[in-house]
Amino acid sequence: MGPRVVYIEELRDHVGDEVTIRGWLFNRRSSGKIRFLIVRDGTGFLQCVATAKDTEPQSFELCERLPQETSLVVIGTVRADPRAPGGYELLLSRLQPVQVPEGQFPITLKEHGVGFLMDHRHLWIRMRRQFAILRIRDAVLWAVREFFKREGFVATECPVIVGTQVEGTTTLFPLDYFGEPAYLSQSGQLYLEATCMALGKVYWIGPAFRAEKSKTRRHLTEFWMAEAEAAYFDHEDNLALQERLVRYVVEYVATERRRELEFLGRDATKLLAEVKGPFARVTYAEAVRIVNGRGVPMEYGDDFGAPAEDALSGHFGKPIFVERFPAKIKPFYMKRAPDDPSVVLCADLIAPEGYGEIIGGSQRVDTEEELISQLREYSLPLEPYRWYIDLRKWGSVPHSGFGLGVERTIAWICGVRHIRETIPFPRMLDRLYP
Repeated sequence: MGPRVVYIEELRDHVGDEVTIRGWLFNRRSSGKIRFLIVRDGTGFLQCVATAKDTEPQSFELCERLPQETSLVVIGTVRADPRAPGGYELLLSRLQPVQVPEGQFPITLKEHGVGFLMDHRHLWIRMRRQFAILRIRDAVLWAVREFFKREGFVATECPVIVGTQVEGTTTLFPLDYFGEPAYLSQSGQLYLEATCMALGKVYWIGPAFRAEKSKTRRHLTEFWMAEAEAAYFDHEDNLALQERLVRYVVEYVATERRRELEFLGRDATKLLAEVKGPFARVTYAEAVRIVNGRGVPMEYGDDFGAPAEDALSGHFGKPIFVERFPAKIKPFYMKRAPDDPSVVLCADLIAPEGYGEIIGGSQRVDTEEELISQLREYSLPLEPYRWYIDLRKWGSVPHSGFGLGVERTIAWICGVRHIRETIPFPRMLDRLYP
C-alpha cells in the first residue's frame, strides 16, 4: 500500500508527509540539474521538484520529456514554500504516467485568439484562469444555496419545457411538443409563484433560454438564474432580501475563494467595500435624469441599454436599485403602484464597475381581476394562463420574487469583461459547439 492519496487543496494538513497526487501535467521546466513539474488535480496547482538525488532515476528522466496534459500519479514529500503555487510544493520521489498524449496540446501557454479558444472550450477550461473562474462559480452557487437555506426558503424545481411566455414572445425558443407548440423556459417565475403558495418561500437555480440575437459581452442564449418567490412579501421585503443575498454571496466568495480572486487580479477588499452599507436606490425617472446628465441620451420609456447602465454604475460606485419602471416596458405580471398605476412595483439591480443588471424582480399581481386586465392589455391569450390565473382565485396573497443572473454576477465578482468565461460551455448567437 503506497502513500496516502490526497488532493492539492489538502496539502496544508500534510507538511512533512509522503503523499500521492493524481492529476495532469500542466507545465514543466528545468534549471540546471533540477526539474520542475506543475501538476494540477482539479483542486489546485502544485509545483513538484525533481532532483537526481531524491527522485527515482526513471521518473527523473521522464520529467524531461512528458508532454503537457499527460495524466499521471506523483509521489513525494510535502513541504511548505510561500513562493510556490498554493504555498506548498512536492519533493518528487517517483511518478507514473497514466496516459501520454502523442501530439502537442492545442492550447499552449502562449496567447491564443478568442475564436480558437472558444472552439477548444472543452480544453480551455483546463487553463489556470478558467480554473479560477469556474471555482468561483462553484462558490457563488454554494453561497446562494446556503443563503436561502438560512433564510428559510425551500429548494424546488421548475419545468424547462413550458407552454407560456414570461419575458416577451420575441425571445422564445419554440418547440414541437408532440404536436403542440411549446417553448424553452425564459424563467421559472410563474411556477415558483404557484409553489410559494404551497411552501411559503421557495427558490431554484436552473437554466433559462432567451433567443436574443445579441453579440454583446453581457448576453448568452442559455444561462442560469437563481430565482426566488415568497408569499406575503411586498416590494420592500423583496429589495431587502436581494440586498442580503448579494452581500452574502460576495462575502462568501471573498472568504472561500480569495486565492482565485487574487490570481485573477481581483481585489476582494474592493468587492467587500462595494456591498457594505445600503445599496443605492433611485426611481426609473430619476435614473433617466442621471443618465442624461452624464452625457448618455435616453428618453423616458426607453429600456436600459449598456451605456445607460454604465452611466449609473459610474455615478454611484456601488450596487443600484432602479425601481418603479413604466408599466408599458415591463411584463404583464408586475403589480402597479397604488399611488401611480403608470409604474410598477419592480426593481432592477445594477452591479458596480459597468457589469450591468444582475437582478430583476417585482411584486406580482395578486388579484384575478388585475391579472386578466393586464393580460388583455398586453394582448396575451387567457387560455394558456388559466392555471396561473387560478392562483389568484384560491387564497391569493401579496407576493414578490426575483431572478439573479448567475453568469453576470460571477463576471462582476471575477472582474471578467465577457460572460462567456463564466459558464463551462457558453451558448451564444454563433456558438453551439462544443
